[in-house]
Amino acid sequence: MKAIVVTDKAAGTAGMMLTERPQPDAARLASLEGANYGDVIVEVHASGFTGNELEWPSTWVDRRGLDRTPVIPGHEVAGVVTALSYGTAGVSVGQRVFGITDWTRDGTLAEYTVVEARNLAPLPGDVDFTVGAGVAMTGLTAWQGLFEHGRLRAGQSILVHGAAGAVGSMASQLAREAGAYVIGSGRASGRQTALDFGAHEFVDLDNDSLEDIGDVDLVFDMIGGNIQKRSAALVRAGGTLVTVTGPPETLPADGLAVDFVVVSDRAQLGEIVQRVRDGRLRTNIGTVSTLDDAVAAFNPTEHVKGKTIIRVRP
Repeated sequence: MKAIVVTDKAAGTAGMMLTERPQPDAARLASLEGANYGDVIVEVHASGFTGNELEWPSTWVDRRGLDRTPVIPGHEVAGVVTALSYGTAGVSVGQRVFGITDWTRDGTLAEYTVVEARNLAPLPGDVDFTVGAGVAMTGLTAWQGLFEHGRLRAGQSILVHGAAGAVGSMASQLAREAGAYVIGSGRASGRQTALDFGAHEFVDLDNDSLEDIGDVDLVFDMIGGNIQKRSAALVRAGGTLVTVTGPPETLPADGLAVDFVVVSDRAQLGEIVQRVRDGRLRTNIGTVSTLDDAVAAFNPTEHVKGKTIIRVRP
């Protein structure tokens, strides 16, 4: 099968290569290295890729901590189940599915991938595969950051750093639907995008004073660094700073700080895709490319807004 592989961590996305890799099939499923009861083979129709994925330690090792290069990256998938291993429940052969894959196994930038069935949810027939791949990781990250870790409730205020990005735009929409007042932040070029995706107001981090926004109940940080440090002081008593960029160096004076890694959740995926179906949630997809052109798509010559999705099959 065709697949994108990487072998050199230092090379980053520039080291990606399109090549041929062995295709998993039903007969080999149970004997695949690291395979589990409950694994399925998915014929990939669309795949996503997280920008800093090649920096994650889990990208380069298997579950035992052993080197697993060459690696097939990508952890966001939408496709069709083609085979099941023993003990699989919750999905069936021929079913359209979407979700995220294990961090320590080959990913979704390929024509086929092996996934634990529990990491997948049904993808309704009226939702395009491209949309499914575009909302899986971003939607789950936003949902868990807001509601599991941030405990966001109606009437509260939230500052979303990186509000024009793939996760930030999801978080803004979900927070606004939940009845929160949403302040988005980012560079000036992202102002209109952030507002279009649900922010009530926008802070230009290059030119506006972050401290002028006052206290908020929740900070959802996708930027890190100095912006994250300054944001700790904006969390009002009893509030929370939630981040996906690593453990916060500066903590709120009278609140919580949470760094988390997204996990798959079938029920949450169902909530997310239902909102997509009824128009309450829109994906922020910037570029759709083919697998043949994926290396170029992940190494653009100019800034690309929104998430890049690889359409593996027409």
